[in-house]
Amino acid sequence: MNARAPFAAASSHTPQNSEELPGEARQGIPMVELENISVSFRSPDGKLVQAVRDVSLQIASGEIFGIIGRSGAGKSTLVRTLNLLARPEKGHVSINGQNLLSLGENELRHARREIGMVFQHFNLLSSRTVFENVAFPLELAGHDKAYIAREVGQLLDLVGLHEQAWRYPHQLSGGQKQRVGIARALASKPKVLLSDEATSALDPETTRNILDLLRRINRELGLTIVLITHEMQVVKQICDRIAVMDSGRIVESGKVIDVFRAPQTAITRTMIGEVIAHELPSSVLTRIQRRRLARGNTAGPECLLRLSFAGDDVDRPLLSEAVKRYGLDFNILHGQIDEIQGQAFASLTLLAHAGEEALQGAKEFLRNHDVSIEELNHVV
Repeated sequence: MNARAPFAAASSHTPQNSEELPGEARQGIPMVELENISVSFRSPDGKLVQAVRDVSLQIASGEIFGIIGRSGAGKSTLVRTLNLLARPEKGHVSINGQNLLSLGENELRHARREIGMVFQHFNLLSSRTVFENVAFPLELAGHDKAYIAREVGQLLDLVGLHEQAWRYPHQLSGGQKQRVGIARALASKPKVLLSDEATSALDPETTRNILDLLRRINRELGLTIVLITHEMQVVKQICDRIAVMDSGRIVESGKVIDVFRAPQTAITRTMIGEVIAHELPSSVLTRIQRRRLARGNTAGPECLLRLSFAGDDVDRPLLSEAVKRYGLDFNILHGQIDEIQGQAFASLTLLAHAGEEALQGAKEFLRNHDVSIEELNHVV
């Protein structure tokens, strides 16, 4: 076999009409189901650690689902239950309708071929070329050389490494190494791809490129991706839905845009604040406090509000309409516009002045037009 022969241009990994299958449209067929999963282990000093506590989760076929949390939250242990590298003490683990905990050793080995995994530190074989690293799982599965050459060639085209096929890992950049890891994980044509902190060792530009590649693979192959990360910037760029973990539990979950608009827990607000300013700067709080002291008892009713807009609502003059209808007067204290999953997202903090009835009417008007409102009077 001439392994250096030109690779086939077409890929057998690409389904027809895949561009018509965005993540949300494919939801409805659970690809991953976890029910009441708990995992514990002994630390080096003998202490019992409950890494995952009674977690239930459903991930739809074809979506990109993010599991996010601080170090020690239990997210990596949770994702390892999906291929039973971490076996839960209780609960059920189902992939594509198959309960993995009911399988024997040989059946589980075959089931794991449908679950690819991409690692933080690449885990490439240093003595093998790019081509040979990607070919490795196909060799283990017993495929012939012609099949391996065809499949590896298509995968290297898919991840943009055709020209690097005969280089060794030490000759590659970090981003190229991760592309090899992704191609290798796709070699067995999995239904689910697990990404465990796959971008945390990469610089920001390379991270964006790898996430763009994962999104393209998701769209072209209809592949379900479960992405573990501690970086809100990552889920902001790529995920359809997320679950936030803290102390082994899922404390919040939902569509990314909804979680960013109205985070329900302190840990989520803190993590969102790392990419979109959610807490008011101390200088703004100080100005509000000084202003209230200066006005004293002469101050009329006022309310500190954070408004969150998304999608087309960002461009609508809803605040202007509320001013006209209810005689609302306000000072803008803080705000920004960003983009989440291709949707515009705006957050605006203002100090509103009006009579109680007018203020309640304005808030009801805005909420009826899908504006999230959070009252912040407790922070000053």
